[in-house]
Amino acid sequence: MTEIVQRGLYYEECEVGARYLHRPGRTVTEADNMLFSALTMNTQALHLDAAYSATQPFGKPLMNSMWTLSTLVGMSVAQITQGTLVAQLGLSDISFLRPVFAGDTLYGDTEIVSKRLSTSRPGQGLVTMTHTGRNQDDEVVATVTRIALMWCLPKEDA
Repeated sequence: MTEIVQRGLYYEECEVGARYLHRPGRTVTEADNMLFSALTMNTQALHLDAAYSATQPFGKPLMNSMWTLSTLVGMSVAQITQGTLVAQLGLSDISFLRPVFAGDTLYGDTEIVSKRLSTSRPGQGLVTMTHTGRNQDDEVVATVTRIALMWCLPKEDA
């Protein structure tokens, strides 16, 4: 019997310029927003109070942007970093370009921007990637640049 273990990409398998589409998408629910906001102790009324949100510019509760960011990064795990990530080193250039609401569907993609071998950690390399989130209308809702420390291919596989 063949056994296959799902894994991400080793450093050598990360191709600069490659773009990975993460599917399926994730349809946002009001429960996602309430639970994430409660778990992270974010009591912003724009996420939790429909009556208050109705009086604000968007007219309804906004999805917690940290949920959007977390889900966008999480969508990439199976294809990019599952079992091949040593550590996440940083997130930068985070932008939320459009609001996300309950009922929207979030789709993610990741582009490998650059990579280099670690000078201080043999067998590991740094990979810079850009995650982009789009809604069901293919409008960009969020972007983030991420630097990850990745394992190199094991010696027997190299």
